[in-house]
Amino acid sequence: MIVNRIICSCYISNLIPVIFLFSFEDNPADELVAAVNSNRTGHKSSSLFANPGLGCVALEYIKAYKGQCGDVGGNMRPPNSSFTEIFAPDCGIDAKSLGPITGRLIACQTKYVKPDEAFGLLVRDARSLEILHDKGHREVGAATVGTDGGSPYFWGVLFSSGGANGSFSFEGGAPKPNRPGCYSGANDDCSAAAVRAPAGRGLLAAVSAGVLFVLAYL
Repeated sequence: MIVNRIICSCYISNLIPVIFLFSFEDNPADELVAAVNSNRTGHKSSSLFANPGLGCVALEYIKAYKGQCGDVGGNMRPPNSSFTEIFAPDCGIDAKSLGPITGRLIACQTKYVKPDEAFGLLVRDARSLEILHDKGHREVGAATVGTDGGSPYFWGVLFSSGGANGSFSFEGGAPKPNRPGCYSGANDDCSAAAVRAPAGRGLLAAVSAGVLFVLAYL
């Protein structure tokens, strides 16, 4: 398999040349799901089915914050009605196949991090651990997206107790095109650093020195 790579030689701040090597083979949302299941099985909880439909909904969920980190953790969470009225249609999911959302984790910060680090941001206290290891979960979907081609970066994980064989099903068997961002189970390559950002903007944001971090969970 050919791995597509982009090498960018550019300059930042004091004109020191920096080489960026981005791989488009890996999907960071898939890696986040792997971290979720690894932690669950390590603590005697069952591994969860990575449902691509739920992953797409997770992407729409974090995009609904419209890049506003300050709204994460506050009272500005998208209403539950958004799942059936907005997120499912935007993903091309049959609304009748939606399963219950049994938990959600979301984090936002100005600096891009690798999936294993993002997991540490999402799961960092007793409440988030309780959500992660909940025995009522049956499937999981994860997503990540940058904002306007760069910072801030959002990471999100949704859990559901729905059945893996029929819940969050795409109408016609295929999802609607969904950009920007990455979601788990999409069988789609995604830039782990730029998160499908337009050339030139996400690159500099990924090495920004300032960091703002916000965490929320249900």
